[in-house]
Amino acid sequence: MTAVSGHGPWPGGTHDELTAQQTVLDDLASLPTGVDPVPFLAQLPGRGPGADAVGRTAALLAEMPVELGPHGWKLTDRPGADLRRAEGLLREDLSALAVAAVGHTGPLALELVGPWTLAAQLWSARGDRVLADVGARQDLSLALAEAVRAHLADVRMQVPGATAVVQLTEPLLGQVHAGVLPSFSGYSRLRAVPGPDVVEGLQPVVDAAHDAGARVVVHLGATWVGVPPVALAGADAVGLDLADLGGGREGSGWNERAWELLARATERGLALWAGLPPATVSQCSGPQLGELVRLVAEPWRRIGLPAAGLGDVTLLAAPRRSLADVDTHRAELANLGRVAEALAERAAS
Repeated sequence: MTAVSGHGPWPGGTHDELTAQQTVLDDLASLPTGVDPVPFLAQLPGRGPGADAVGRTAALLAEMPVELGPHGWKLTDRPGADLRRAEGLLREDLSALAVAAVGHTGPLALELVGPWTLAAQLWSARGDRVLADVGARQDLSLALAEAVRAHLADVRMQVPGATAVVQLTEPLLGQVHAGVLPSFSGYSRLRAVPGPDVVEGLQPVVDAAHDAGARVVVHLGATWVGVPPVALAGADAVGLDLADLGGGREGSGWNERAWELLARATERGLALWAGLPPATVSQCSGPQLGELVRLVAEPWRRIGLPAAGLGDVTLLAAPRRSLADVDTHRAELANLGRVAEALAERAAS
């Protein structure tokens, strides 16, 4: 059955964790009949450092303390105030989840930064990106695997009836593979990571989530070249922002090579989590939801995938560069519910 979920980031301030989490759960519970809700752990990055995606993921790494540096989060020798703040914010989020999700049974999505994007955005204690050091990035992947296990255990303590879905965001995986990320000095580029190594870095994290009873989605943004490594690493689903696949034609969504890779992965059992842009709004007829339906259904049909497979697609809003207001996010979830309903009808016809 077609489903609707979302990324973790949500608008809000210092004391809005419970309100945000209740809103997410309530709005997804109100989706049309025939659409599966996949609620998610809300994150409020507006609270500042430690509430951001990299900071909250890095704070979970055992034996690898972090702190804020000139370029962002970096490894350090001992835990400090920055790490304690990030850990405290995550505890507040889990406490809010425990209250808002009392009695919840069924899927619950938890978003973390994936090992390659984390290695690209996390800096070593006295040098370059962690990505530049083969041994350090291997250690990071294994530490993230253990962090996923611990995080899932913590979430299950708060919401015993939840069936966890780990969302690993990997928007920089394509740049990692292509070797285009700048070094610390900016005068050179870090060496490209070959495909087998990409799989090797993803696999421990995916396996750890599976061992803990969770499903795994790897979100690639528009980095469609990452689809084969995600499939080979054993993930259950791949996330792609469909409007950005069009080879520079923004919003077209059609890229034959990308959809061929996706079709092969789908035939191997990999599900699609489709990131969709906000609906354009007409003053006369309101949100143009038909455009979003076509963004999924037309390439799906054009590449030769069976219509019934649309019933296995999960929709979510593509990430924004900056968070809109709460009402805008709520409207997006409602619109996605209506788009999912239309896709479910096509799958059943």
